[in-house]
Amino acid sequence: MKISYKCGYSLKVILDLSVHYPDKLLSIKELAVRQDIPKKFLEQILLDLKKGGFVDSRKGPKGGYFLVRTPGDILLGDVIRHIEGTVYPIPCIDPDKPTKCDERISRFFIPIWLDIGNTITKIIDSINFEDLKQRHLESLKKFVSDYQI
Repeated sequence: MKISYKCGYSLKVILDLSVHYPDKLLSIKELAVRQDIPKKFLEQILLDLKKGGFVDSRKGPKGGYFLVRTPGDILLGDVIRHIEGTVYPIPCIDPDKPTKCDERISRFFIPIWLDIGNTITKIIDSINFEDLKQRHLESLKKFVSDYQI
């Protein structure tokens, strides 16, 4: 499984919105600067996340983007699968969207690829954005407390 820039940025956006959930809406400009994402690319990402049911937006001077669901209700795996598609090494073994495997794929390897995909799925579906938010906030506290002049 390979994570694209688009997916990496999408995860950063969801985490940033999680940190500010539910109190603050974040503008595209804020998100772009905070996460170091080119604004045009961020617009595409937010549109995709909106289509996926992860974020929504509110217009106006106090508008911006916000999470549609609580951070605890958004799994890391949900976002990765929405952006990247299957996490299985070969798509034909994905239990959610099974297709006929190419005859050139040895039947000997299919159980191995299935084990790999199942392991990835188990891990990414056990982590939600509330967990990631807490990890992030703890890392910030550690950074601040370890900082010395």
